[in-house]
Amino acid sequence: MGPELLGRLVDQHAAALVLYARQWCAVPEDVVQESFLKLVVQRQAPDKPLPWLYRVVRNAAISAARTARRRQRHEAAAAAQAPMWFTADTEGLDGAAATAALQALPLEEREVIVVHLWGGLTFEQIAEVAGCSCSTAHRRYVAGLATLRERLGILCPNQRTTRT
Repeated sequence: MGPELLGRLVDQHAAALVLYARQWCAVPEDVVQESFLKLVVQRQAPDKPLPWLYRVVRNAAISAARTARRRQRHEAAAAAQAPMWFTADTEGLDGAAATAALQALPLEEREVIVVHLWGGLTFEQIAEVAGCSCSTAHRRYVAGLATLRERLGILCPNQRTTRT
């Protein structure tokens, strides 16, 4: 297939092929691009390249959707089997609430808390892993713990309630 014909096919039909693939999958642009690549590597160009492209796009889109569903099922099953970050009741702490509060933290804060508490890394080591300064790692840790305490209604031993 010559580059001129391929260019015309892309220019004239790529958008419609993407729309067509969107019926089945969440990545229609990828499917269309892969279909054009399959067309390019054909030893002999199909007699009718446009219907050929539609058939290849349809098959690839259905396959991509099937793969995505299989991946989602696998990820859901793996997530259901993953151990909780907190046990069901750790010293009066609701494990599910603590897990939800931890997951709701910004990634930078959650990362530092998890790697420090569960991984045992020092703040110097965390800074190296996260690509930040030691003081930034410590600041994220303190901020994340403060947020967790607030969300879980836990007072820090050094904090005192003020009476109004």
